[in-house]
Amino acid sequence: MRQVHKRTKIVATLGPASSSKETLLAMIKAGVNVCRLNFSHGSQEDHQKVIDVIREINHQYKLHVGILADLQGPKIRIGMVQDGGIKLVNGSQIEITTEEMVGNDQQIYITYSSFPRDVRAGEIILLDDGKLQMRVIDTNNKDKVICEVVHGGILTSRKGVNLPNTKISIPSLTEDDLHNLEFALKNDVEWIGLSFVRTGEDIIDLKRIINRSGKTARVIAKIEKPEAIENIDAIIAATDGVMVARGDLGVEMPMEQVPVLQKMIAAKCLQASKPVIVATQMLESMITTPRPTRAEVNDVANSVLDGADAVMLSGETSVGEFPIIVIETMSKIIKNIEETAYPYQTPKKLDESSPRYMSNAVCGSAVYLSAKTNARGIVAMTSSGYTAFEISSHRPKAGTYIFTNNKGLLGTLSLLWGVRGFYYDKSESTDQSISDVNRILKEEKMIMPGDVIINTAAMPIEKKGKTNMIRVTTVD
Repeated sequence: MRQVHKRTKIVATLGPASSSKETLLAMIKAGVNVCRLNFSHGSQEDHQKVIDVIREINHQYKLHVGILADLQGPKIRIGMVQDGGIKLVNGSQIEITTEEMVGNDQQIYITYSSFPRDVRAGEIILLDDGKLQMRVIDTNNKDKVICEVVHGGILTSRKGVNLPNTKISIPSLTEDDLHNLEFALKNDVEWIGLSFVRTGEDIIDLKRIINRSGKTARVIAKIEKPEAIENIDAIIAATDGVMVARGDLGVEMPMEQVPVLQKMIAAKCLQASKPVIVATQMLESMITTPRPTRAEVNDVANSVLDGADAVMLSGETSVGEFPIIVIETMSKIIKNIEETAYPYQTPKKLDESSPRYMSNAVCGSAVYLSAKTNARGIVAMTSSGYTAFEISSHRPKAGTYIFTNNKGLLGTLSLLWGVRGFYYDKSESTDQSISDVNRILKEEKMIMPGDVIINTAAMPIEKKGKTNMIRVTTVD
């Protein structure tokens, strides 16, 4: 099966609209590279069915579509309120309690038990994605907080709560998250999304659990809190990839800052060779209409130009009416930018003190050579995936073809900008391996006689060490 080829990848959230094999197969053909399972919704049984369909498609069509298991994290919500919702009037006062009850005009329940101990007078509380706003007047530090309504409206059950000024004490991994993490690791998913990351320690804690389980899943840090921005360098250093989760980030911080933060995070991730996903409301109007707004087209295009490894769809593909058309639309936008305006060969400053300096320099040189020779492809062999992450971060115009003897790595590579992964498990000699992988690419019609390609490898190849060799080859 031939997929739409583009360098910037598409992450699609799966749900009722996209979980059937027929629909998912059409979405993958149209350009989906990674499937996101949102553990804020659906049961483990629902997610298991979807995982089985993805694996079946991968096996049947020899694909490597990856899976991102997105944990809910410490999402704070209002509890149930009376039928029809309650009207919050500007200037009025209301009590928020940690004792479960059905909310009314005088009192509402919050699911966050340490809320009265963590908040302080004057702090802001945002409800329903920031549509409603309150200010803390007083707390008894035990189970009740008095608030004044700043921007009122109708509040219905189970709406989300954001606390932009409050340092919350809930751990990043809740009991539900640990249960879902165990499920995701049992299914060997390639990527784990950690919600509401605040510090690099949050990532380290999650990685410790993954390592103890003997699994190799990599971590995506979701950036959606002011504390994460304050600690962004430590988070990027600790994580394997980053998601700019613009929904909660744009509620927790002034929304006008989000575009600049998106560019800043993308630039830092490129420099650190860590993939970055841009997410939330990219083609939101296509949940109910088959055409995007012009502003949405611009948003996707600018995210590609910012250097995103992947752009992500949420409700558009999980519950929307046009999941296949959404993927086709996003693919068209990506391909047009990549064919007309993409800034290839991104310059990177190499860290001479890094233990990986030599292999990083070799990867950077391979990208430089590919530009100077107008090469069709850069072909690398790796068992850890490190070379793939490094070459991809330079954004070469040449195709990036990664061969590995590590089958579990192929789904991981599906998120990386420009990377196509292939399974190859021979290591007789460097010359023989290079000849083999070039032949495979010819058979797949990815390179043609007369094309220039850049081969990189670790010599001696059987040692599977760090990349230390470059060869320029003209295809026979």
